[in-house]
Amino acid sequence: MLSRRRELGEVSARSLLMTMLGEYVLPKGRPVWTSALLEALAMFGVEEKSARQSLARTAAEGWLVSEREGRRVRWALTPPGRRLLTEGAQRIYDFGTGEGTWDGTWLVVLVSVPETKRDLRHKVRTRLTWAGFGSPEPGVWITPRADREAEAMGVLKELGLADDAMSFTATYGAMGSEAAMVSRAWDLSEVEYRYEVFIDEFTGLRPADDDAVLHAQTMLVHEWRRFPFLDPRLPHKLLPANWSGAKAVALFHRRHAEWNTAALRRWQHLSAAHGGE
Repeated sequence: MLSRRRELGEVSARSLLMTMLGEYVLPKGRPVWTSALLEALAMFGVEEKSARQSLARTAAEGWLVSEREGRRVRWALTPPGRRLLTEGAQRIYDFGTGEGTWDGTWLVVLVSVPETKRDLRHKVRTRLTWAGFGSPEPGVWITPRADREAEAMGVLKELGLADDAMSFTATYGAMGSEAAMVSRAWDLSEVEYRYEVFIDEFTGLRPADDDAVLHAQTMLVHEWRRFPFLDPRLPHKLLPANWSGAKAVALFHRRHAEWNTAALRRWQHLSAAHGGE
């Protein structure tokens, strides 16, 4: 399991910090001492230097603000930080729920970005992929979720591309196949592989004490954070047979509910031990 985990990339200190802020700090709405965050990150093997650098970078990006009391420093979420984490939490916990029937309608967005503007092209790809779009051809973005047009419009307006973009809704025609289009737009085999890694890791995990529960809950949410970006949540008709996503969704919600009370209790004890409330 560990070797498979490493194939997906090592956990970064900053992304782990953001998981902790969203899962434990955001709900309480109170600042947290540097020493408490350092101890919590150390539970995951993050060295103090890396932890402090992650705090500094997160603050530099406008998500945290420091408050000094004597020689000690505590951190509070900024209003943009709270919005970011609140939106992220909603996406994480709502992900995979409330799936309805699909009427066969596709939303198609056409947006062209010159090859020379690589940074802008990367931003378009990142933001539209996050919104669930796939790209079967350069400049063509599709999703079976027609209600995501406003989200795509917002992304393109923010990037200064909305005036030259085009969008329309349609059903698939007679040429080629819908399945082939889906396979070109999304790498579903990679998504399914990651779901299977998630299922393997958390199905049999039974943390023995509150420290272990805090560790398990944090990693559960941290790993699950990836899937709203990776999985476009295609209708059942467009998915491979025996799709692992449904099993993974059920496992996430079951484990999160099972571990939540003990994980929050351990976080509160940790915070209190460092002078928090």
